[in-house]
Amino acid sequence: MATKNARSGRTGYRCTECGRTVTKWIGQCPDCGQWGTFEESSLRPATSSGSTGGSPTTPARPIAEVDLDTARVVPTGIGELDRVLGGGIVPGAVVLLAGEPGVGKSTLLLETAHRWAAGGAGGRSLYVTGEESAGQVRLRAERTDSLHPELYLGAESELPAVVEQVEQLRPGLLIVDSVQTVQAGDTEGTPGGVTQVRAVTSALVTLAKERGLPVLLVGHVTKEGAVAGPRALEHLVDVVLQFEGDRHSTLRMLRGVKNRFGPADEVGCFEQEDDGIAEVPDPSGLFVNDRQSRVPGTAVTVVVEGKRPLLAEVQALVSPTQMNMPRRAVSGLDSARVSMMLAVLDKRGNIRTGDHDVYAATVGGVRVTEPAVDLPTALAVASAKLDVPLRPGTVAVGEVGLAGEIRRVNAVGRRLAEAARLGFEHALVPPDSGPAPEGIRVTEVAELRSALRALRDG
Repeated sequence: MATKNARSGRTGYRCTECGRTVTKWIGQCPDCGQWGTFEESSLRPATSSGSTGGSPTTPARPIAEVDLDTARVVPTGIGELDRVLGGGIVPGAVVLLAGEPGVGKSTLLLETAHRWAAGGAGGRSLYVTGEESAGQVRLRAERTDSLHPELYLGAESELPAVVEQVEQLRPGLLIVDSVQTVQAGDTEGTPGGVTQVRAVTSALVTLAKERGLPVLLVGHVTKEGAVAGPRALEHLVDVVLQFEGDRHSTLRMLRGVKNRFGPADEVGCFEQEDDGIAEVPDPSGLFVNDRQSRVPGTAVTVVVEGKRPLLAEVQALVSPTQMNMPRRAVSGLDSARVSMMLAVLDKRGNIRTGDHDVYAATVGGVRVTEPAVDLPTALAVASAKLDVPLRPGTVAVGEVGLAGEIRRVNAVGRRLAEAARLGFEHALVPPDSGPAPEGIRVTEVAELRSALRALRDG
């Protein structure tokens, strides 16, 4: 009976995460594995494969004759944003910017709209807000000096009204803040619901492709930091960006999660200031303290975010404790890898921390999780335990295995070149890491004991 109902176009159940349809309710989706995501919906009868379809909207032609001008990037005027986008935004592209409340998404996109309007490359820009009043956005624009005659502002929460604004103004850039607040009138569900978000996003994608209009959408995030809404939302858009930042730090990181037009692993750096968001084209100085002071428990490394090498400082504090269970506190690092480094130091380096509290953190609020930070983490802990500081002007890069061996990591040459540019003179690296750039002396360490020996020898 359920199969007959589905074929006749009657109700069934659809997964709100991946779109899988079934004829009866089940607890777990067999495709995406999520629980409790099936909702009752109408199941339209499938079109027969033998049925006659409509005529193609655009005739097929040889790929060499396709016009490239429609796919060339247009700079937004914000260098760090262009870096993550792959040089700029492509006409007709739909970009989803997600982030926690208060991180600065609206401020960044208002600045983008201002730069776009002032630059003249894409003409006027239209900023549609569904979360704030027009007066609130105007106040923010005055505070961040983002007023311009070609920047238009609309306070709309209905999709037809947004489309009508586009029809009247013919902007070169459309920003919708946020996609969860816009409602499609002919679709069931409340604003922000799965059905509404999917319908609104699909309509805006169609609008962008038909007009060659770049569209930037603001999206909410869940408690876990993922993009809110159905999983299909990320598949509908062309680019997904994640805007991250600590409430207690001014640093903001823009990460590419998906990008159909460029690299998906780039990162842009910004700083939250009183008068708006400022670019940080050379952020290494934010993550490293004064190198002249010799303090035990600190080690400097070079991490790679996308194609960008960044200096980062790892700090450790090792203190005796009277408690049966010593405390382990980690900030900005992978706690599992820090625990592994403590075990390797104990077994392979004779650095005992079983009766000590260990605190490990990065400077400046940056989060580092790549394996290349293993060696500087181990050196920082050993330096704190032995109360012996590392030699000034030294960086360390390398992955540490459970046997205590130092393994190679990628892009060592690029990392050392960045360290040399910033005045570092000595580096501890894994064996066979390639030639060193000019201005920095390299010491290859094959195992953790060799690195600890270099620490003790100064």
